[in-house]
Amino acid sequence: MISLAGKAALITGGSRGIGAAAVKMFAEAGADVVFNYHKRKDSAREVEEDARRHGTRVESFRANLSEMAPAKKLVDFARERLGRLDILVANAGVWNLEDLPIGKMSEREWDDMMATNAKSVYSVIHFAAPHMIAQRSGRIIAISSTAGQRGEAFHSHYGASKGAIISLVKGLSTELAPHNILVNCVAPGWVDTDMSKPVLETKAGAKEILNTIPLRRPGSAADIAGSILFLASDLASWITGEVINVNGGAVLCG
Repeated sequence: MISLAGKAALITGGSRGIGAAAVKMFAEAGADVVFNYHKRKDSAREVEEDARRHGTRVESFRANLSEMAPAKKLVDFARERLGRLDILVANAGVWNLEDLPIGKMSEREWDDMMATNAKSVYSVIHFAAPHMIAQRSGRIIAISSTAGQRGEAFHSHYGASKGAIISLVKGLSTELAPHNILVNCVAPGWVDTDMSKPVLETKAGAKEILNTIPLRRPGSAADIAGSILFLASDLASWITGEVINVNGGAVLCG
């Protein structure tokens, strides 16, 4: 079992899906965790209660990370509650269920997607990085997508937002390396969460998707959280600037 005993972690988007799985897995590994949610207060409370069974400090905080002021409040809250900040998992994000051709995509739809998926990653790193620089250590793991590498038709703004995360990780890994801060990325493929469930539960959608996955199943939230946990651990102490593809073999790219 990977140990994060004594580590302080901040995980964004922790009330559901991959984020919730990461909160629970980090707590089980011994980390103290603060996570944010935007609207799902009841779900956040359930995640807190479940994760606390492992005996570590786990607290949630409501924050809309597409805005700078709430992002600062979240980082300040994590520092206040945990005393330091060793690990940041920038996971919060959304995906558009309905197809959206570029000619019909409104400026508002573009801006909202970029704010939620890309600006939220920038905003929380912007406020967390100075604390890690001051303590001369840290791990930053951002969650992108296979769509950030190959694009996604009719979801082009989603792919663009996730591609921006990969580029940000590449740049920050070099910028922050002199401060002993490792910056990496996990890029999931199709994951069975409430965000993708409407597609995966239809026979046509599931068949089309499974035909693109050599392992013939969508990932679970725990599948992705395990890779995040690895990058946060001492086992990944010489890895930075990398994109870890976790997709059942669906996108075999370097």
